[in-house]
Amino acid sequence: MVAFLLHANLERMIFTGKEEIRLPESSLLEQIRSDAIPFREFNAEPIFNQVGNAKYVLLGEATHGTSEFYTIRSEISKKLIQEKGFSFIAVEGDWPSCYALNRYVKGYSQETNVYDVMRAFNRWPTWMWANREIVELAEWLKAYNAELPVEKRVGFYGLDMYSLWESIDEVIQHLTKTGSPELETAKKVFSCFEPFERDGHEYGISASFFSTDCEEEVVQLLVELQKKRSTSAEDPESELNLEINSLVALHAERYYRAMVKGGPDSWNIRDTHMVEVAHRLMNFHGNEAKAIIWEHNTHVGDARATDMVEEGEINVGQLLREQHEKDEVYIVGFGTHRGTVIAAREWGAPLEEMQVPPAARHSWEDYLHLAGPENKVILFSSGQDIYRKVIGHRAIGVVYHPRYERGNYVPTRLSDRYDAFIYVDETKALSPLVLEHVYV
Repeated sequence: MVAFLLHANLERMIFTGKEEIRLPESSLLEQIRSDAIPFREFNAEPIFNQVGNAKYVLLGEATHGTSEFYTIRSEISKKLIQEKGFSFIAVEGDWPSCYALNRYVKGYSQETNVYDVMRAFNRWPTWMWANREIVELAEWLKAYNAELPVEKRVGFYGLDMYSLWESIDEVIQHLTKTGSPELETAKKVFSCFEPFERDGHEYGISASFFSTDCEEEVVQLLVELQKKRSTSAEDPESELNLEINSLVALHAERYYRAMVKGGPDSWNIRDTHMVEVAHRLMNFHGNEAKAIIWEHNTHVGDARATDMVEEGEINVGQLLREQHEKDEVYIVGFGTHRGTVIAAREWGAPLEEMQVPPAARHSWEDYLHLAGPENKVILFSSGQDIYRKVIGHRAIGVVYHPRYERGNYVPTRLSDRYDAFIYVDETKALSPLVLEHVYV
């Protein structure tokens, strides 16, 4: 619902999507102007200084197709890697495809052309990671790592779990290559998935309504593989790769089963999986490890500061804050007022460059624009209660309809959801790669 009330003191109703809250608009705009750190060329220093000794730095995005969100996150990540010794970047992407890029940037792969490596991102929405912004980051990581010993090289990993069949393929290939005695067991276990022709939705329907789930078999296999770990001379992380692919198979099975039933369970399974992968990566990299996580605002911004909590949904930001000390987790949100974005009209449809219309009146993005159209960073601290008001905050996914975006606003207490907020007034679409005439 959108409503407003205009008085002589400019008091207006704030748009939240569900409720109406009165707030003196002039007070909010004055607070934003007072706290904003404006920029033309992004400077990571303010964020860097406030990160402190955090072990987890979570960098959001308000869309999956905005160039500035990728390039600004890259700048922050580079500074954290160079000056604070962060160990890896973990993103909202599939483990197998991101691991191919990890092998490239760490020098494990025989591939010498980054564009050949990017072909691994072949599952829709491929533009999220097969884009020129990621190519530039990958080349920087590869050059940076070339000067470091193997154990100090900075990785690039995927936290997500959509890649059920790809991860199964990776497990089988690893067991075949290493001559593992578990190969035949794995083939037998994974044959449970064969009737569904690599369709997670079909598997979910069958498992939910006809009791043909494969979970018990996958759990048993995962336990056996954990007992009999082995490493490869050509890939020091082969053990980790096997472990995470096996975990993806287990959790993706649960995810697709829950997805068919509806409700918050599938979302919660996914975000819980991403947190578990992050923790396993931290354990792999040792006691001094530190992680940079790139995901949508809806994953990294604390769910307790939104209406997600009313739906029974949790997310990565909330879980990490709950599981670690306050100063160990630092969360940065992102937003824009208008511009262009890469998205699709429906799931699986071709990508398009779309116009992002000006932010809805009385949304956080609208107020940030009214306070001054310059790009800005706001660092949140105690005593800024005005940012704890519930106001709509725009979230654009891979499927987007600019004409019908009213439902894209998440009621948000901004300073509870994030530790800092980066606002770019007018943004542009990222640059997808085109490989072999396939838009990715």
